[in-house]
Amino acid sequence: MEEAVARLDNRKLGVWAFIGSESLFFAALIGMYMVYRGRTGPPAHEALDINFTAALAFILLMSSLTMVLALKAIREGNQGGLRFWLGATIFLGLCFLGGQVYEFYELVHHEHVTITNSLFGASFFTLTGFHGTHVGVGVIWLGAVLFRAYKGGFTPQNYIAVEIAGLYWHFVDLVWVVIFTLIYLI
Repeated sequence: MEEAVARLDNRKLGVWAFIGSESLFFAALIGMYMVYRGRTGPPAHEALDINFTAALAFILLMSSLTMVLALKAIREGNQGGLRFWLGATIFLGLCFLGGQVYEFYELVHHEHVTITNSLFGASFFTLTGFHGTHVGVGVIWLGAVLFRAYKGGFTPQNYIAVEIAGLYWHFVDLVWVVIFTLIYLI
């Protein structure tokens, strides 16, 4: 047991603690959404385009796969693979964010749902907006990791920064699975 604790990197422990606190934050936001859902404004299934958002969910889930492939590449000493898969993860994250911006635009300009005219709009935009902010932070973080990868900053013996960024990225993806399920499917 002591050996396992001794091997746990403090940086990784810090990210796990951060993910724990962010899980509580998102649990509160999801709870708020569930309380205010359907109170005013159009029902979610009428205002939201589930097919479009399902495609965005697929894009974000595929970005988890590309993150796993980036980590696998550096563990095998494949610098080119690391850079390619990190770039792919960033690209997919940016596609997701662009899609979310488009969805927000459609809701505001065509469905007339805003953060100020309905409890649904306020809770929806708050929840999905904070998630989008987390995706944006993840994209920036991965960009910094990619920059370091281009400078040869990782080896099969030293890739903890890639692993930690991947933990955060998988957390953001998992949160989206929960949000997508609750908002778009239930």
